[in-house]
This record gives sequence, structure tokens and C-alpha cells, in this order.
Amino acid sequence: MSLAPRRISARDNPLLVRLRKLLQHPTAYRKLGQVWVEGEHLCAAALGRGVAVPLAIATPAAFASAALAPLLAAAQEVVELPESLFGALSPLPSPAGIGYVLALPAMPALDPLAATVVLDGLQDAGNVGSVLRSSSAMGVKQVIALAGTAALWSPKVMRAGMGAHFNLRLLDAVAPDALAALQLPLVATSSHAPALLLDAELPMPCAWVFGHEGQGVSPGVLARCHITVAIPQPGGEESLNVAAAAAICLYEAARRRQYISRSG
Repeated sequence: MSLAPRRISARDNPLLVRLRKLLQHPTAYRKLGQVWVEGEHLCAAALGRGVAVPLAIATPAAFASAALAPLLAAAQEVVELPESLFGALSPLPSPAGIGYVLALPAMPALDPLAATVVLDGLQDAGNVGSVLRSSSAMGVKQVIALAGTAALWSPKVMRAGMGAHFNLRLLDAVAPDALAALQLPLVATSSHAPALLLDAELPMPCAWVFGHEGQGVSPGVLARCHITVAIPQPGGEESLNVAAAAAICLYEAARRRQYISRSG
């Protein structure tokens, strides 16, 4: 980083105008080619995965923190903002005082053989981020978000993902026809499916499909699926939150892979 940070005190500074555009609409990153990462945990997660940091933005208090010094030192440029300006910029109720402006990663080519999760029309950013986090934790390598799903690199999804973005191949706003390139069976969940998750013969590897919070997997995508399974719910609830359902399915698949590995 430069020996002295660049200090900005004017609200109408061009950098701040651009950042406000980036943060005010969840899909603005697609046009601007940048993403915002805020807070010590997310910034450290980006660094831990070798992501280059063109710009860090921090408050005077963050500059005074020894714990945050390595995060600032990793940036090619650092800007210091007064607490009031950082607070006005941050989408968090309690601004973290440090953030990175990163280049939007180029969307990778679809890997036809990678263990995959397909998101079909999920609307809630928190659900999308949670599924990304479970995917990363359970060994999934690729997530395909079909068009109509909450924007993968939006600030809300980034926060809910807790750093999982930097450990996954992410394909954003993909047309459903792209699924034809996958050389893995697709597995969907439905509370009305006759096959139960615990009893079903799951293909491994596979591509798990998780659908809209209210409507489920769309008919066109469901028609591509090799099998549809239901999660047993002895408590009698009609359905699970999609992020919870994804965590259960991905854990069950990981458990079976581990069992096969130990047995083989």
C-alpha cells in the first residue's frame, strides 16, 4: 500500500459517487465490474484465497487497529474516510469501518463434471448466501445461479456467504439451457416427492437443484432432473426453508461420499 492513505472528506467525491451506485442496487456490480466486501472476516477471506485487492477503504479507527493493519497493507491503494462518510456508504446497520473494492471475477466456463449446486429462482439474498456457504463447507465446487436468482455478488449475498464466494466457481444469471452441458445427473427436492432423501439412491457426483422459496424448482428445470427427493419431516411442518433444505441434502451427500471412501 502507499505510505500515506488518500483522505477523502467530500461526499460528492467521484469515488464515493461510484461506490454508492455499486451499493444501492444488487446488480450494479455487473455494469460497474466491481464488488464491495465489508468487514474484517470477509476481507480476510478474500486475502486468504489470494484475491488481489486494488482498493481498501477504512475509517481512522480502522487505521488505528493493529488487527486490521495486515488487511490494509495488502491493498494496492488505501483511502481513509471519516466515520460519517463510511457510515453513509456502508449498507450495514453497524458499519465495520473497513472494506475492499474488488474487481468482479470473470465468470468461469461451466465445468461439466464438477460437483454442482444449481439455484433456480431463489429470491432471498440471505438464502442464496447461506446455500453458497453450505456448498463450500460440504465440498461442492461449482454453483450455477439461473437467471432470476438473487444476484450472486450483491452486498447482501456476499455478507450471507461469509467468504464462500472465494472458494467456489460461480456462474451468475445463467440461462437454463446451459444445464445441458452438465454431464452429471440433476437431483431436485420436493416435499411431494415419493422418494425420501435417506432412502434414495443418490448419484454421486451429482448436481443438486434448489428452487424458488415458494414455487420450488421450475417445471422446465424439474424435467431435466434424474430424481426428486423429499426430506422427512416428522415434526409435521409443510416445508423447510430452502437454505436449511440445501444444508441437509449437501450434508447427506457428503456423509455418503465419506462412507464410500472409508469402505472402499
